[in-house]
Amino acid sequence: MKKSLLPLALMGLVGLAEAAVVVKPVPYEIDGEAFEGLLIYDDAVTAARPGLLMVPNWLWVTEDSAKKAARAAGDKYVVFMADMYGKAVRPTNADEAKAAATLVRSDRPLMRKRAQAAVEVLKAQTAQVALDASRLGAIGFCFGGGAVLELARSGADLKGFVSFHGNLDTPNPADAQNIKAPVLVLHGADDPAVPQAQIDGFIAEMKAAKADWQLVSYGGAVHSFTSPVANVPGRNEYHPVVAERAFTAMNDLFDEVFTQ
Repeated sequence: MKKSLLPLALMGLVGLAEAAVVVKPVPYEIDGEAFEGLLIYDDAVTAARPGLLMVPNWLWVTEDSAKKAARAAGDKYVVFMADMYGKAVRPTNADEAKAAATLVRSDRPLMRKRAQAAVEVLKAQTAQVALDASRLGAIGFCFGGGAVLELARSGADLKGFVSFHGNLDTPNPADAQNIKAPVLVLHGADDPAVPQAQIDGFIAEMKAAKADWQLVSYGGAVHSFTSPVANVPGRNEYHPVVAERAFTAMNDLFDEVFTQ
């Protein structure tokens, strides 16, 4: 797998310069292993903003994921994009991404540990940007959506968790008892990557845990509905109307929890 830094992500955001978007690589370590995430924010805003941990899809940093992070950040949030693989692992195609994601997904304690480490890195960015570290949430897309749900199940002390077209399964449903904040799942009703059994299992899990949860199922949407580059009809396909509704739902949740 490629060991280069930040594939087209930074170049992909050059066109957003008018919006004062800043993208900064942030190196960090987990148990002596090198990782590197991205800090993304609008530097025209001087007041301290809430922070969002973002776990991208299995390709990690691409032009699409970097733009998505900028879209999520807007002028409301500071976003830190987590590195779930380590700096030495940079997928360049779907096969490499599947291998990297499968390695992490098959070890949920490792997934949780890496996600929580990224939360701590985000908290530490108050010297770099106007960040209110007392108001933090997490969002994830596809593979990242599943990672964010595992972070919630680990008992992470955040204000809210949002999964966009993510997987819903977990090997330890009872861990949902640890969830401390609202969970919002934004799901494509026709997503073939998330079978009905996963949905039913997730609902039963949340009910058993008496969690504060919501699942929004968008008719006509499949997997990757927030990604403009998704173009496999019936499987991975961008749905601009649903994408806009989903980001609005995300903002509505964080508007609620960050003002409590």
